[in-house]
Amino acid sequence: MGTIGGTFILIGVGLLYILTGTLNMADLAVRIVEYEAQESRTLQAAFAFLVVGIGLKLAMFPLHLWLPGAYANAPSVVSAFLAATATKVAVYALLRFLFTVFGADYTYNGMHIDYLFIPLAIISILFASIVAVFQRGLKRMLAYSSVAQIGYMLLGIGLANESGLTAAILHLFNHALMKGALFLAVAMIFFRTGGTAMRHITGLGKQMPWTMAAFVAAGLSLIGVPLTVGFISKWYLILASIERGWWPITIMVLIGSLIAVVYIWRVVEAAYFKPRPEEMPVVKEAPFSMLLLTWTLVLANIYFGINTSKPLTHDSNHPYASERYPALWPPQ
Repeated sequence: MGTIGGTFILIGVGLLYILTGTLNMADLAVRIVEYEAQESRTLQAAFAFLVVGIGLKLAMFPLHLWLPGAYANAPSVVSAFLAATATKVAVYALLRFLFTVFGADYTYNGMHIDYLFIPLAIISILFASIVAVFQRGLKRMLAYSSVAQIGYMLLGIGLANESGLTAAILHLFNHALMKGALFLAVAMIFFRTGGTAMRHITGLGKQMPWTMAAFVAAGLSLIGVPLTVGFISKWYLILASIERGWWPITIMVLIGSLIAVVYIWRVVEAAYFKPRPEEMPVVKEAPFSMLLLTWTLVLANIYFGINTSKPLTHDSNHPYASERYPALWPPQ
């Protein structure tokens, strides 16, 4: 699937090169303006190839089928690395192409990307979250959760206002902190128990208290509990939907968070409220070096959820501020 996505991206970039004769993103942004006005079919094809190709890379529904298997079958530390970086880089690349190269006016008014992103994002949030509830393994559960979280990012882009884009960019960073901490906690569980199925974590709250506390804290951030980073990005997402007057989307975001409560609670219930199976060996807490890294990410989830004094801003004096982004930042 990664090869297919890369091929689509290469075709899209090739079409842009055929049109403009350059691969520099700043030059592309200037040179494709005339083709946007002409409604060039080649430019439209390049746009489509890039969106689909990057969509495969970031696991956009329904192009997400590679992600659960990749996360579940990779070594636990590799899963943590993938969850915190791989799909986030693809989302960043998508943002660069949509806003730096094509511009918001062409993206929304020319290609109407919001008609694609909003329905797929809502389906992703609800479908992937429900599937996560029924998973028996922690890594596969968190993998489907990642598909849902990517839906939140796409929804923010699709809402086509400043609050929505702020939510998408914030959630890109925040989700890296959440999932990095969660998958590192899963890695510590695997290190001590030899597995990540629900039966391996049953009754583990007393034997690995720091590990399970880290998982619960990161899980609360994933849900969007106040004073965590997850709350901040979901707040902006809800604000964006309210600004557009789309209350059903606001409800869908809240429902997605409630479903996240269900699958995180399954882990809490198994770890803290069920006895350790007799056939499972007694284990001890994870090494301090592993706990240190995991809790660094957990504390970052809390710190950036409390200290939100650094706002996302744009330079209104930038030469492209009003020309390339009229749909998002109209001049005052």
